[in-house]
Amino acid sequence: MSVYDKLKQLGIELPTAGAPAAAYVMSAQTGNTVFLSGHLPKKDGKIWTGKLGHDVSVDEGKAAARAVAIELIATLHAHTGDLNKVKRVVKLMSLVNSTQEFTDQHLVTNGASELIAEVFGEAGKHARSAFGVAQIPLGACVEIELIAELA
Repeated sequence: MSVYDKLKQLGIELPTAGAPAAAYVMSAQTGNTVFLSGHLPKKDGKIWTGKLGHDVSVDEGKAAARAVAIELIATLHAHTGDLNKVKRVVKLMSLVNSTQEFTDQHLVTNGASELIAEVFGEAGKHARSAFGVAQIPLGACVEIELIAELA
């Protein structure tokens, strides 16, 4: 099954890839490796803000991370022109806006990891880091970046 068939089966319509909010590009490639800049979640067309362990639950954070994964896939599509060129999603790095006491960043990040694996199958199983941070630009609850290898 192609990546696009899988997205359709999941009821996911890719948004238009976002533009950078500062002095960077959304994707950069060297050789067959593509690096995607950190993406922020959107809810109702606005940045999904909040802090895990204060005003955002683990389930909400997981949904936000899933929303970021959709944005990352849209940027990967814009960069490659064809998601079927993705040989492997190599790594995700997740920053979770958290209170000092919050320790479930890994569960929040599962929202992105699970969707990436579902969409790309075996090629979507990736290495990962999940960090708790004091703040993320624009007050976003999560920020995730992705590294992929192209065929």
